[in-house]
Amino acid sequence: MRWKLFTLMLLGCPLALAGPIYKWVDENGVIHYSDQPHENAQQIHLGTPQTYKPTQYAEPDAAASAAPAGSYKCAVTSPTDQQDFPNADTVSVSAQVDPPPSGDNQIFVMLDGRVVTGQPTDSLQFTLNVERGEHSVAVVMRDGSGKVVCQSAGVTFFVRQPSVLAPTNPNNPANQPTIPTPRPH
Repeated sequence: MRWKLFTLMLLGCPLALAGPIYKWVDENGVIHYSDQPHENAQQIHLGTPQTYKPTQYAEPDAAASAAPAGSYKCAVTSPTDQQDFPNADTVSVSAQVDPPPSGDNQIFVMLDGRVVTGQPTDSLQFTLNVERGEHSVAVVMRDGSGKVVCQSAGVTFFVRQPSVLAPTNPNNPANQPTIPTPRPH
């Protein structure tokens, strides 16, 4: 018997919560909302609640997700992941494409997510000017129409340059010789 009463209560709760809403303005000009009627209150209709239905995507079938027979694989071979470059202004990047690129394919190097301009697009060797800090490098190969044929995973490397304020740095202003000022006689 208890479970029947409990079930009826559960079914009745949404109906009780879906009651009317009242709005009124008090003598101080403050707007109030309530589910209880009040003198000079207007019943307002809130409309249907907004809901969200996620977009349904079809699962790709195995044939569509398989790589084409002549697909390429790109990789950054140098620098290695997490490699440190102390006191460096440039970093050499080497890439590998398997099978070797042919036709009108172009290879681009990306530093920190941006294509580096001024680099050869028919080579697998690049020299990048870098500043101190953490950087990520990847290579992308595009066909003649600009479509991405392959893209390598990013490789993170670090350029370590001494701070100007380091005591051992010869460019530290504290390490510069001071010129004595002449004293008046």
